[in-house]
Amino acid sequence: MTTIQRITEIPGPKARALLERRAQAVTSALGRATDVVIDRADGALIFDVDGNTLIDLAGGIGMLATGHCPPRVVAAIQAQAARLIHPCALVATYEPYIELCEVLNAITPGDFPKKTLLANSGAEAVENAVKTARAFTKRQGVLCFEGGYHGRTLLTLSLTSKYGLFKQNMGPFAPEIYRVPAPDVYRRPASMTEDEYVAWCCSQLERALVAQIDPTALAAIVIEPVQGEGGFIPMPAAFLRKIRELCTVHGIVFIADEVQTGFGRTGTLFAVEQSNVVPDLMATAKSLGAGMPISATTGRADIMDATHVGGAGGTYGGSPLTCVAALEAIGLIRDPAFLAHARHLGEVMRHELQSWQSWSRSIGDVRGLGPMMLIELVSDPITKTPAPALTLAAIRRACANGVVLMRAGLYSNCIRFMPPLVISEADLREGLAVVEEALRWAEEQTP
Repeated sequence: MTTIQRITEIPGPKARALLERRAQAVTSALGRATDVVIDRADGALIFDVDGNTLIDLAGGIGMLATGHCPPRVVAAIQAQAARLIHPCALVATYEPYIELCEVLNAITPGDFPKKTLLANSGAEAVENAVKTARAFTKRQGVLCFEGGYHGRTLLTLSLTSKYGLFKQNMGPFAPEIYRVPAPDVYRRPASMTEDEYVAWCCSQLERALVAQIDPTALAAIVIEPVQGEGGFIPMPAAFLRKIRELCTVHGIVFIADEVQTGFGRTGTLFAVEQSNVVPDLMATAKSLGAGMPISATTGRADIMDATHVGGAGGTYGGSPLTCVAALEAIGLIRDPAFLAHARHLGEVMRHELQSWQSWSRSIGDVRGLGPMMLIELVSDPITKTPAPALTLAAIRRACANGVVLMRAGLYSNCIRFMPPLVISEADLREGLAVVEEALRWAEEQTP
């Protein structure tokens, strides 16, 4: 028996009707990665409005580590909704907010006193971190990296790379943002070894503190330990250590954006753990809430308390419903068996994707960290020319055959794999087999 069940084509008639309604009612500015129209979902499975069963390898763009509708989370939300939905944390205090902050303070890296601020989205968490760093240092400059994605608010969109997709016609952007290259080992100069290239990137980072901004004017350095939208590019440990060193020497706040990588997505609770680097502040969201809209900015208590009273907050941040969902999600993810299964999924994906390279003429690179994996597709392995059209064709065929996928990468030429971490190995392998067939087909159609 296969898990994928196709009763109609995908999208089927009911799905097409709803997609037409969406086109008429919803702004076209809201992107749509697939034509899948969901009726319900459970674990790693999606059931569409036409009765088809699909395997989810997109995972809500890293939001669903605990899967769709985990029973413990659903029960906690239902129980909380009957008691208190949301009084606004600016108006009154309620225990779930405090408890979640206590847990986050305890589990995030760093053996120092911590405090937490809750909000609704990853962008808010990053923006709150930057504002807090500015209040603490009394400086304005913020350094970020090419390929980084940090959100869609004005400040975080200013930090975000990939101009054409996210920033076109959206300016003017926030000032005092400085951007430098991040290490992309796959696209390094051919004359350099990996170690030489990373050392060169470190030297360029140091040079930026002379050529672009003086350290005495720099409030924060913001980085994703693994770039998400940029193409699942793990930041080398040596590069993260250099950032930590510079921040410590110059009194700069080190902000780790773990919105996509946090809570088991890379096989450990947080990605920075694998580099033995401790940031000053950490932004989390996505899988923190198991699908509920919640985010957190957590870090050194002295930094978090630097903003004046009333300088942080928002109407909906840290609602009781989202807090209890997050507490249950953290409980599930922290289980050693859960994380061991996540790491095993990562090993399966890496092995399978690397095996495709034996026959594929378009897979230029297989990379990622733990169960956050990706293939980069190119039209020429020597020039590494991106192949976005081929990528899109493969994804569309895979979706039509019952697997939900999304693109990624600075050039939109990567297929990302972010399945719910509760997926069974059998379902993962079935989903990967569908993607393999779709890639073979796409390569056959492409001259």
